[in-house]
Amino acid sequence: MYAIAGASGRVGSAAADHLLRAGRPVRVLVRRPEAAAAWEARGAQARLVDLHDEEALAEALTGCTGLFALLPFDLTVEDGATDARAVAGATAGAVRRAGVPHVVVLSSGGADLPGGTGPIAGLHVLEESLRATGARVSALRSGHFQEKVGDVLDVARAEGVYPVFAASADVPHPMGATRDLGVVVARTLLAPAAADEVVDVLGPEYTEREVAAVLGAALGRELAVVPLPEEAWAPTLAATGLPMPVAESLAELYRADEQGLLAPRGGRTVRLTTPLEDTVAALVAAAPVPQG
Repeated sequence: MYAIAGASGRVGSAAADHLLRAGRPVRVLVRRPEAAAAWEARGAQARLVDLHDEEALAEALTGCTGLFALLPFDLTVEDGATDARAVAGATAGAVRRAGVPHVVVLSSGGADLPGGTGPIAGLHVLEESLRATGARVSALRSGHFQEKVGDVLDVARAEGVYPVFAASADVPHPMGATRDLGVVVARTLLAPAAADEVVDVLGPEYTEREVAAVLGAALGRELAVVPLPEEAWAPTLAATGLPMPVAESLAELYRADEQGLLAPRGGRTVRLTTPLEDTVAALVAAAPVPQG
């Protein structure tokens, strides 16, 4: 039995889907009854559980040979560091109590560092907490997600602007599609390594200017690429409605990326293949066009 946390999210749902299609037993961990019902209709077991609840998690993980774990980044929680430690502690405690032998954790470049990386510091805590349980841990450290383009879709469509939280729009970064990453999760659960491992999971490389061109083509308009000065990052994010502590944490993340702190440093690399054009086309097709 394979337990999938975050089965309502992009990576978790792709992992669960791949396992079910392969005929493997799946137990999804979700928070909403309607999500549980949808997965049960597809043949999965479902457990309603909060990732902060160690006791409920341990019960849900009993009998599982593998777990996909992740750290949700809740944009409404002002003290993200404390929340990350709570989820990491509950997850690790549940893994230990349930005796889960193998955990695949969705992590990120930079998770080997204890701080200075914004919300990724929470993934450092999660990785270390899981390794302390005695379970075999496969840390999948991803680069940028292609789906991040969805964060600027509305402003690009309405104002013709593509904001860049970096000094330059011409530095290439690996960008992977989350559905590809979900398949890597499933395959890693099915074929665990002999020992703990850290895997860099990287997609094709694009500059932000290239991303803007792809998005503009999908929207049918040319986008102005606007790199924002560093001092404007947090205020700009806060102006979108994010709590200032969250905005400042994200600004620290962007700064860490600028400094090369999120560079791949794993033991091996897996390459994802879905082109950005496919992901952006799907995002644009799924986003409603404002009326009026």
